[in-house]
Amino acid sequence: MRQTLIAISIAAALAAVAGCSKESEQAVSANPSEQAGASTDVVADVVSNNSLLAEWTGPYGGVPAFDKMKIEDLKPALEYGMAQNLVEIEKIANNPEAPTFANTIEAMERSGKALSRVFTYWGIWSSNMSTPEFRAVQAEMAPKLSAFNSKIIQNDKLFQRVKAVFDARDTSDLNAEQKRVVELVYDEFATNGATLSGDAKKRYAEINTRLAELHTRFANNVLADEEGYDLFLTEDQLAGLPESFVKAAASMAEEKGQKGKYAIKNTRSSMDPFLTYSEDRALREKVWTNYYSRGDNGDEHDNNAIIAEILQLRDERVALLGFDNYAEWRLQNRMAKNPQNAIDLMEAVWPAAVARVHEEVADMQAVADAENAGIKIQPWDYRFYAEKVRKAKYDLNSDEVKQYLQLDKLREGMFFVAGELFNFAFTPVEEGSVPVFHEDVNVWEVTDKTTGEHIGLWYLDPFARTGKRSGAWASMYRDHTTFDGKETVLASNNSNFIKGAPGEPVLVGWDDAETFFHEFGHALHFLASNVSYPTLNGGVRDYTEFQSQLLERWLSTDPIIDNYLVHYKTGEPIPAELVAKIKQAANFNQGFATTEYLASALVDMKLHTSDPKGIDPDKFERETLEALGMPSELVMRHRTPHFGHIFSGEGYSAGYYGYMWADVLTSDASEAFAEVDGGFYDKDVAAKLVKYLFAPRNAIDPAEAYRLFRGRDAGIEPLMRDRGFPITGSDSDKQSGATTAAGN
Repeated sequence: MRQTLIAISIAAALAAVAGCSKESEQAVSANPSEQAGASTDVVADVVSNNSLLAEWTGPYGGVPAFDKMKIEDLKPALEYGMAQNLVEIEKIANNPEAPTFANTIEAMERSGKALSRVFTYWGIWSSNMSTPEFRAVQAEMAPKLSAFNSKIIQNDKLFQRVKAVFDARDTSDLNAEQKRVVELVYDEFATNGATLSGDAKKRYAEINTRLAELHTRFANNVLADEEGYDLFLTEDQLAGLPESFVKAAASMAEEKGQKGKYAIKNTRSSMDPFLTYSEDRALREKVWTNYYSRGDNGDEHDNNAIIAEILQLRDERVALLGFDNYAEWRLQNRMAKNPQNAIDLMEAVWPAAVARVHEEVADMQAVADAENAGIKIQPWDYRFYAEKVRKAKYDLNSDEVKQYLQLDKLREGMFFVAGELFNFAFTPVEEGSVPVFHEDVNVWEVTDKTTGEHIGLWYLDPFARTGKRSGAWASMYRDHTTFDGKETVLASNNSNFIKGAPGEPVLVGWDDAETFFHEFGHALHFLASNVSYPTLNGGVRDYTEFQSQLLERWLSTDPIIDNYLVHYKTGEPIPAELVAKIKQAANFNQGFATTEYLASALVDMKLHTSDPKGIDPDKFERETLEALGMPSELVMRHRTPHFGHIFSGEGYSAGYYGYMWADVLTSDASEAFAEVDGGFYDKDVAAKLVKYLFAPRNAIDPAEAYRLFRGRDAGIEPLMRDRGFPITGSDSDKQSGATTAAGN
């Protein structure tokens, strides 16, 4: 199941803002040493001996010195980077010349490079290599970083310069890309408190600082519960589990000092297959309970009080800007435009999804009754009995399919797709030529297949380990830009596959294979960029998932099936009859998949459109799901106490609906390929895809970009067809209204 990227940390959120350096501050000294609270000599020593601040050197336009990362360098690097950035920005704010695009907007785009480099390392520690030492620095620095950001956003001199350029954008000699940058930078200020004054401005900054602390605590609490609830099994507890899973669990247990046992980690990549195959119902319940109780155990890592405070502070903050609720503020510049449009889409799909769940449960209960199991289907039974139904209905065994899904071969298949659609070639870099932060990480150079032009590097960190957050995500270490000389892309994909025993291939399920392609779609979006300015490499959240969701469709195309889905032992291609079964079962379990996702998205939206005063998050979740008619046999994909997408930062807050919004575009765009003779490899449609939907990044309004590709707005009908749900007139009416709003 797609799970992208999942949980946004305060580091990632701040990196996106501070790293691009689009804002400035109030009054600062002209000397970074004074801002850092140290003498000039001390600061010079920090700069010369701190690898996190050093300019990137080596091949490919310079690369991060991941092999030189030291946690003791992080705090001084952040402090110096912030101070230097503020000095740069203050110079822009106090420029005596009249504000222009060049001396204000372009100068801001150019600033903050040292801090941006530091945030690359911060992101690695935060997501891939977290340690207690890092978390201590993170907890200390998160509020300082928020205060730094507030100084920039609330610098009135700077904002007035930005506003002057913005007001003159239509009469200035700006090209379309420059005009778009001006509008995005102005919007970043205007929607984040720059227009406030006096006590309101001060309170806005105080709230941001407190939220930074709370987001960090939330994320670290979830990580603590993921690391603290590993389950170690003995050989007599393995009934039903596939051989590949057992070998991986044994390897993980040995890594954790429990040789001879089998580790079930408290992460989705371990929980999901265990619940699918384990015949021990009591163990299934325990694994399920551990996973879905993360952040909700009534102990020192419980997140409920944190959630309540986050919601209250978010509501107070947007009220200062004149908004009725947080979601109204959040969606103003997204494709959905307002909460009601997002709710309309979700409610159009919800009844069909729930109805399908009831059908799925009836099928599962029938199997359980036929086996004289003497049970009523519970959430920890759903995956187990769904697999039995799958076998009975489609003669399709997920473990049999897995034998043809080798991680390395899937990666080769993704490279093939990138070559066909984007004309990219991927070549492994010479060993040792590019530093990595862990031995599991590998790096490829990306070039143009025709010209040999260097496009960028792609880093892959595929395996789960202690200190790595769960899920799968994509990161960008360096953006494509040209305004100051060409900068090439450094992109990465990160997953949590369970590493196989030494010498054994890593086998994955079909859903995990789709997720692998999904995250690669994000990387291709980064690598395809042809924009000039850093700001344009950002995105609109309910649009940026579209490109990655679309790439999932290529997994089931004939060239991938015929050439890359081969048996891990024999090398034989996947049999045609097995492929037919997979395609026939494509909509199997869509009730579960859609409902668990929509439940999370609807609860997210309702949390951020309700009065949060005195809120009890657990009670709110229960009552909201009850009012929605949530089937008792499953739960939200992300229960509120560990919903990192919306509470470990603000990347997806009031925005988790965006996956569904993007899926409407995905289903519609897929039909653009299906309508032509060349199918998913049609050169003309692929060229339009890259030209309008990948390469421009955020240089074109997303709704307009989609129209340029498709010739019209998207509707809900292709989505309903994709999921095997019935289409009603009211569904079409609701979504056509939402799409029209997105287009305007």
